Amino acid sequence: MAYYIVIAIVAYLIGSISFSVILSKKMAGFDVRQKGSGNAGSTNVLRTVGKKAAILTLICDILKGVVAILIAVLIGNIAKDVDKAFLVQIAAIAVVIGHTFPIFFGFKGGKGVATSLGVLLIINWQIGVICLVFALVIMALTRMVSAGSVTAAILYPVLTLFIGKEYYIVSGNYFIFSVIMALIIAFNHRSNISRILNGTENKISFSEK
Repeated sequence: MAYYIVIAIVAYLIGSISFSVILSKKMAGFDVRQKGSGNAGSTNVLRTVGKKAAILTLICDILKGVVAILIAVLIGNIAKDVDKAFLVQIAAIAVVIGHTFPIFFGFKGGKGVATSLGVLLIINWQIGVICLVFALVIMALTRMVSAGSVTAAILYPVLTLFIGKEYYIVSGNYFIFSVIMALIIAFNHRSNISRILNGTENKISFSEK
C-alpha cells in the first residue's frame, strides 16, 4: 500500500508544477491565469504570451506525464508484491489531477490534455499517436482546440478495445482506467463543451503573436 500512496503523491506533485504560470511570468511578466481564458494551459499561453512560450509549455506539460509514468514503471520493477499496472494507472490519474489542481499554484491549473498525451505515449505510443493525429485533424477543421481535445479523449477508450496489447498496462481494468482518464478531460472541458454546443467557443489562430 505504501508504494501506491508514494507514487500517487509524487505524480501529483509533478503534475502540480504549472509551467504555463512559470513561463508566462518569466517571459511576459504576468500570470497567464489572469489573461485570456484564465486557463493555465498552452492554448491560453499561445493567445496571451506567444508561440515560443506555448511550445515550451506544451513540451513541459507532456514531459510531466512521461516522467510520472516512468517513475511508476521504475518503482514497479524494483518493488515486490505490487500490481505494476495499477501503480502506473495511479500515477497517470494523479499527475493529471495535479496538473488540474496544482498545490503549488492555488489549485488552479490547466485541463490536463498535454499531460495526458505524455501518459498515453508511454503506456501505448500507438494509441497516443492516433489520438494526437485525430485531435490535430479536428482542431484544423474546427479551429477549436477544445473540440480536438474532447473528441480525442472520447476516442481513447474506444481504441483500447481494438488496439493490441503492446503496452505496459495489461490488465482487465485497462478499459475502466481509459474511461476515467477520458472523463477527467471531459469534465475539465465542461465549459468548453457548453460553448461548442452554443456556437460560442473561441477559435484559435496560429498566426497570432
